[in-house]
Amino acid sequence: MGSSFAKSFVYTNLLIIILWIVKFIEVLFGVSFAEYGILPHEYIGLRGIIFSPFIHGDFMHLLSNTIPCFVLMIVLFNTYEKVALPVIVTIHLGSGLLVWLLAPAGGAHIGISAIIYGMAGFLVGSGVFRRDRQSTAIAIVVAMLYGGMITGFVPQTGISWQGHLAGAVVGLVCAYILRHVNRVEDHLPIEEERHFFDQN
Repeated sequence: MGSSFAKSFVYTNLLIIILWIVKFIEVLFGVSFAEYGILPHEYIGLRGIIFSPFIHGDFMHLLSNTIPCFVLMIVLFNTYEKVALPVIVTIHLGSGLLVWLLAPAGGAHIGISAIIYGMAGFLVGSGVFRRDRQSTAIAIVVAMLYGGMITGFVPQTGISWQGHLAGAVVGLVCAYILRHVNRVEDHLPIEEERHFFDQN
């Protein structure tokens, strides 16, 4: 558990440091990386699938994403260590591709919020699909803490609600596909077998 937490802490803080470095570079050099965001239906906009999570409009945008990113990533790595990194990568690429395909042309989609919504979707979905006590408890806590994120699905000017929705959908799909991986119950048959031999 200790090594798992240490690993999650390093990964999470490394990502957040990169996000802030990118924003400081923009400010210090008076540039904007928004053009490297996702530009729907434009071939050059495909590069945004990779770069968009690392780009934010302003410090308030970045700050509002930093805390939920930190919390959800720590929880994800400590609860589902085996699949955490593949899930994040899948959410990153899958949500970006969906935005590029389905969002209307015009404007750049930037920010890590799609991944945040994806992690929340995975954690809540895992509680629904796995139905063990640990997953269910975590799903309830995440829903209580970040249930207000559902307003991010409402179409709003200047907000990539398509990214939020795409991230949540990919996170839920991952939760369903991986519902049998890293389950608490995986160890129960061994415990039951031990009890059986202990009694005989």
